[in-house]
Amino acid sequence: MAKPKPNTIKPVLPKKDVRPIDVYFNRLDVSHQNPSNRLLHFICVPLMLFGALSIAWAIPFPHLAFLKSYESMFNWASFLIAFCVYYTLKLSPILSYTMLLVLFILSYGVSQLALWEQAGGIPLIWTGTIFLALAWLGQYIGGKKEGNEASFNEDKQLVLYTPVWVLYSLFKRLGWKY
Repeated sequence: MAKPKPNTIKPVLPKKDVRPIDVYFNRLDVSHQNPSNRLLHFICVPLMLFGALSIAWAIPFPHLAFLKSYESMFNWASFLIAFCVYYTLKLSPILSYTMLLVLFILSYGVSQLALWEQAGGIPLIWTGTIFLALAWLGQYIGGKKEGNEASFNEDKQLVLYTPVWVLYSLFKRLGWKY
């Protein structure tokens, strides 16, 4: 058995009482210190979710006879909602329930846009793409203001935690436990 090299750097492990989600939240807090960047996140992250839901909603869903009268309420956005809720449930049940509420509110908005499309309005997929592009631009501007856009480039997984981090920041500001 080989001896470890004396120059080997040992990774810093989180304390045992720190939840895995708190490690990500701390990393996001450190890379989002600029108030303008944080404000842009509070605006743009929900808009990004709205855009993603709109695009998923607009993708044609196959006809499934067993759904019967519920078929109109089931689409690809349902899978996106289920993924978001399941993913956050493993991290924090309270934030997961809050995320579900937020996603239902956003889904209502998307359903209204879908009705508008049926009445001759802009196609939902275009609307979703516009929301997503504008929100991504806002995030980019926020990263430039922060001067630390490298945090996203270093860890792509932070994108999955950012919507939950926005809720966490709101909970923290209100003094609620998560």
